[in-house]
Amino acid sequence: MSRVRRRRLLSGLVSALCAAAVVVALIPLAFVFLYVIRQGFSSLSWDFFTKMPRPVGEPGGGMANAIVGTLILIGIAAAIAVPVGILAGVYLSEYGKRPFASLVRFTADILNGVPSIVIGIFAYGLAVLPVKHFSALSGGLALSFMMIPIITRTTEELLHLVPGTLREGSLALGSTRARAAFSVMVPAALPGIMTGILVALARIAGETAPLLFTAFNNRFFSTSLNQPISSLPVQIYTYAISPYEDWHRQAWAGALVLVSVVFLFSVLARIVTRRLERMHRA
Repeated sequence: MSRVRRRRLLSGLVSALCAAAVVVALIPLAFVFLYVIRQGFSSLSWDFFTKMPRPVGEPGGGMANAIVGTLILIGIAAAIAVPVGILAGVYLSEYGKRPFASLVRFTADILNGVPSIVIGIFAYGLAVLPVKHFSALSGGLALSFMMIPIITRTTEELLHLVPGTLREGSLALGSTRARAAFSVMVPAALPGIMTGILVALARIAGETAPLLFTAFNNRFFSTSLNQPISSLPVQIYTYAISPYEDWHRQAWAGALVLVSVVFLFSVLARIVTRRLERMHRA
């Protein structure tokens, strides 16, 4: 057997093993997704999206308060995390060799691996204990702590991929370093940054542990940022551990809605990335 043929066979074998590994990884995901669809789709109805939860033990009702509460919590988290994460990522990209930048990068990497329940306890001590009550703001703050490191590291890495000649050209034309970063470098890396933001949103959409310590829960419809607020993850958890069959049914429906939201964020990330890339090419 010639050397070229042997190398081709080895390359084909490695490619086949990689494809098999992808299939093995996707099979459990597909089974989980299909099982959630099978269990939850039959329980979806207009009442589920528009009605409030019924009293304990009484069948019927929906999760309108939890759906609205989840959107509010995600909005609060994004409002806090997106500007902080992008600014931190730009700082790491521009001044990455400074000691403080190394500390910020190390902290972001550590925060990425911290269990969500620990972040919830930290947010509880920071935003709940001083005011003596749970609130939507404390829940959004806890979720933002999970988003910030993802956005920060994504922004930094994508800014490093932008050709340095763009920065040099902007500086040569008289721009300050800050203006070159935000008017040239960030727009050039915007497709990837948007993807990182949407991935971070998908990451926090299904988190339960931080909200148990901060937003808590609310069986009533509330949009007050200074009061406890309901959320889909906590509502699903509450219904899933209950002894009522109707609540179990609604928990599966809520799980399907939650998985669909995460899937929507993932698809939206791809769409936004492609459109922004086309705009840059044009």
